[in-house]
Parts: sequence; C-alpha cells; structure tokens
Amino acid sequence: MTQALTLSRFVLLGQGPAEGAAAVARDARIDVIRGLALLIIFINHMPGNIVAAYMPHNFGFSDGADAFVLLAGVSATLAYGSLIERRGLVVSGLKIGARLWTLYIAHLAMFILVCGVVAAAVTRTQNPLYIEAINIQPFFSDTLAALVDVLLLRYQPSYLDILPLYIVLLGLFPLLYLGVRRSPLATVLVSLGIWQGAVALGLNFPNVHAAGWFFNPFAWQVVFTLGIVVGLAMQRGISAPRARWLDAVALAVVVGAYLAKTASGNPTGIALFNDWFDSVQLGSDKTNLAWSRLLHVVALAWLAMRWLPAGAGLLTHAVGRTLAVVGKHSLDVFCAGTVLSIVGQIVMAETGFALGPQLLVCLVGVSILIGLGMFLTWYQSLTLSGGRSAAPSQPASSQPQ
Repeated sequence: MTQALTLSRFVLLGQGPAEGAAAVARDARIDVIRGLALLIIFINHMPGNIVAAYMPHNFGFSDGADAFVLLAGVSATLAYGSLIERRGLVVSGLKIGARLWTLYIAHLAMFILVCGVVAAAVTRTQNPLYIEAINIQPFFSDTLAALVDVLLLRYQPSYLDILPLYIVLLGLFPLLYLGVRRSPLATVLVSLGIWQGAVALGLNFPNVHAAGWFFNPFAWQVVFTLGIVVGLAMQRGISAPRARWLDAVALAVVVGAYLAKTASGNPTGIALFNDWFDSVQLGSDKTNLAWSRLLHVVALAWLAMRWLPAGAGLLTHAVGRTLAVVGKHSLDVFCAGTVLSIVGQIVMAETGFALGPQLLVCLVGVSILIGLGMFLTWYQSLTLSGGRSAAPSQPASSQPQ
C-alpha cells in the first residue's frame, strides 16, 4: 500500500521520497536489455534471414527499437538528470551538447562506411541493386547534394535512421526532464497529445528521398518520455508497486499480442476485427508508433521492472554478463552492427540465401559485436586508476555509449 501511494504521489505531483535527483547505482537490467535489443536490431537489419523469423517482432507488436528508445530515456535521466540538479542547465546543456556532437559524427561516419561497403560490393559483383536496396542511389547520382542533405539530417538511407531520432530526443531531454520532474502525468499527457496531433495532421520531419523520417520524432518522443518517467522514479527510489492486477493486465497484453501475431487471420471470428488483425500481422505502424506498439513495450517494461532482479542480479549468469557488456557500449556496438548488417545482406544475397551462410553470417556478426563489447570493457578498465575494473556503484549512462 505504501509503495502504491508513493508511486501515485510521484505520478500526480512529481514528488517522491527525494526531491533532488541523485546518482544511483548502475542497474544491470538496463545494460542487459539494451544489449539484447542491439543484437535483435542487428539480426532484424538483415531481412530474409531465417534467424530474423524468430525475433520478437514476430511474436509481439514491438521490437528492439522500441526497447532501445525507452531505455534511452531511462539512461539519459540517470546520466543527466542528477547533473541538471547539481550543476544546472548550462553545465548539463554543455555535456548534452558534447554527446549530441558525438552521435552526429557517428551517424556521418556510418553513412560514409555504408556507402563504401555498398560501392565495393557493386564494383565486385556488378550488381547495382545493392545501391537501391538501402536507398543510397542519391549519393551516387548527386553526391554533393546528398552530402548536404545528410549533414542536415534530411536524407536518411535505410537502416541509418535510429541515431537521427536519438539526436533529436536527446536534444529535447532538458525540456522533457523538467516537465517530468514537475508533473509526470501532465508531461505524459502533453506528449500523448503531440503524438496524436502529429498523426492526425500528418506531421513528420522532412526526408528528401522519402515521405518523412522512418522514426517520426513527433511520435517516438512518447516512448522516450515514458523512459524519463521511469528513470526519475528510479532516481527517487520509487519501485513498481506489487500490484498483481497490473501484472495480470501486462501479461494479458503480451500474451494477446503473441496470439494475434501468430494466428492465421482473425482467430476471434468477429468480422469487425478483420482489418485490425490483418494490419498487426503485417506489422504495426512503426513510423508513427501504433498504439499496439506502445502498449506492448509498456507491458514488457512493467513486467521487467516487476520480475527481473534489480542491481547485479542478472549478472550471475554468463548470458546476462555477456549481454551487459554489449549494452554498456551501445553506440559502438550499434554502429558496428549497422555496418555488419549491410555486409551480411550482401553476403546472403550473393550466396542465394542458402541456410548455411545465413546462420554463419548471424553467428559471426553476433560474435563480433559481443567481442567488441568485451574488448571495450577491457580497454575501459585500463583507463581507470590502477587499471581496476569499473566500480559497481558507477551510475548508468545515457548512452548509446
């Protein structure tokens, strides 16, 4: 009862046990789930491979991208929320600005690397279809104009659209954080209103070679804002109340999504639901964030907060430790995974999508990404005083790191 009252007070009034946001111990759940999301994104960026058929988007409405954006809001709050409280908006704004510059440079570097990979593949295979497959033909037809559009984030080839979204969301973080700190409920309601208003009016950021950004920031800010709410609650020591009825609702959403995605047609037999089942089985709207996606990722987040062990509990198993090292270095892993997924697409196409090469590409790619996370963790430990490993109390960061 006390937990429920504390949570209610926080949601309605923005108040909790501690009014100031303080740094909290790194929660392994963030790194583990983020690491898993990054590997899922890598696999999903190679459409047509058999492993992708077993990824979460085939068994529910949301996927790795939804979890990634939600966790971005959580970890941004844990990294920069306490900084805003301690040092103010000017200092925190400078830190966020430096991070935005890093993300921007990483996005540009990925674009150049992907163009280089595709150009090499086309030269070697004499197959120009690879240029069209990820929508980089504008770069080869009018390089100067394409580069200007890339610099302005007005041109985003396929699979290079998550970092621009994160740049926009992190840029909005101080405003969203201050709103959540004042009133989580009011801020979420405003966020929902912006989302639905943008959908109704057809608002999106411009993409000169598409209808708009693949991840519409007007829509996806809702997921990021919910992450900020969760992050601020964590900072204030507010945990999810032990409400079995909420557990049951969340579980019902997850199970219902599984049944809807795996069914053939409309399992209810009610004609009114025919179009809805057809739409979700083809894939819930990702650009404008379908309600089904939002409800699904919120349900999963609730179950994770309630039932996954907090602190370092997930690190007692090798799988948890492995995923955690991937999640701790998410920017590096994401960039490497994006480039590797383009290479993987080319390899699978050149081998006729034979089963063996598909499995090998997925295995090698995942191994490289895990190895990169392990290497960066080891290298990071060398930079610490005395070469010691990171302290368990290190605050969770706002990465993609």
